[in-house]
Amino acid sequence: MAFVRLLKELMRDPGIGHRIVPIVPDEGRTFGMDSLFTNARVYSPHGQTYESVDRALLLSWKEAEAGQILHEGISEAGSMASATAAGTAYATHGEPMIPVYLFYSMFGFQRTGDAAWAFSDQLAKGFLLGATAGRTTLNGEGLQHEDGHSLLLASTNPACVAYDPAFAYEVAHIVRDGLRRMYGEASEDIWYYLTVYNEPYPQPPEPDGLDVDGLLTGLYRYAPRPDSTADAPTARILASGVAVPWALRARDLLADEWGVAAEVWSAPSWTELRREALACDGHNRAHPEQTPRQPYVTTALAGDDAPVVAVSDWMRAVPDQIRPWVPARYTSLGTDGFGCSDTRFALRRHFGVDAESIVAAALGELVTTGAVEPRVLAEARRRYRLDEPGFYPGGLSAGGDA
Repeated sequence: MAFVRLLKELMRDPGIGHRIVPIVPDEGRTFGMDSLFTNARVYSPHGQTYESVDRALLLSWKEAEAGQILHEGISEAGSMASATAAGTAYATHGEPMIPVYLFYSMFGFQRTGDAAWAFSDQLAKGFLLGATAGRTTLNGEGLQHEDGHSLLLASTNPACVAYDPAFAYEVAHIVRDGLRRMYGEASEDIWYYLTVYNEPYPQPPEPDGLDVDGLLTGLYRYAPRPDSTADAPTARILASGVAVPWALRARDLLADEWGVAAEVWSAPSWTELRREALACDGHNRAHPEQTPRQPYVTTALAGDDAPVVAVSDWMRAVPDQIRPWVPARYTSLGTDGFGCSDTRFALRRHFGVDAESIVAAALGELVTTGAVEPRVLAEARRRYRLDEPGFYPGGLSAGGDA
């Protein structure tokens, strides 16, 4: 919803609004795009030739010969073809267009991955959005919709700049930077893939003094450690996307119930962090006599030996992309395996990514370093009933279903 609101404002921009090409295969209302129907309208070469079933609604379906939205029906292949046509119009017709293709996340790289490579091969530009991302978030429409791995597939495509934002202000900065890089003076031959979620959770204002460079590079400190005694054990939690609220809840539990001071870092792009680190490694090998370059993730997390717990709504291999460059003990939590059908909270407890599971992971790392007694971890697991199969106490954790 936040992205669609941003898209709506961009389409009103007198400079580039007419160049934006919204593309959707089937789920326009699912993504909250019905607010665009009455103004931008859906393209049809014959105009509206029938009365739509929702014609009495304020935000009713509208087709027009000059419609701006390409609504392709249930055809991801057709949608990718339209995105490619619009994304290469700058070269084939001398008219830069900005395709914005929204789709169920699971039906992107998995179903049309070869078309995504063709998109890159043809130097197309634009935005692709996995608009119902994650393996525990869209849990009511069947297991085939639960995506925990498309970010890994995206990481294999050299032209794809992939982000997993948590908040609306992160989306805004990423889209702005994408417009600059693709359509500004640099005119880079790249395209953006954003994973966004269909779960409502509080959207904070942009923090004062936000580290925008860190956000765009892929990692920035979102919440500092709570006030604590000087000898309190410390930890760091790195999270992306919908997992950031779970991490913030875990931070509070660690402080209030276990005397552990944890800080939360938002990681909008594990993939970009890895690519930057690999580039540093490559440069250092090629220039052994120069001062070695240090990866951003190493620099950002330097000077603190607190153990790191990384969590997302994706399989562990997604945050594990940065493991070699984290200068501290590092463990990851993720949604490995097949999807399951249940409430959001039950699925997060099943995969071990809910707030209580993050607390246990942090305490486990602190046990390993000797900062916490093993009995503390054992008590946490008993208190949160983490070892009881099928126990999903709704309401215990932020993000759970009512």
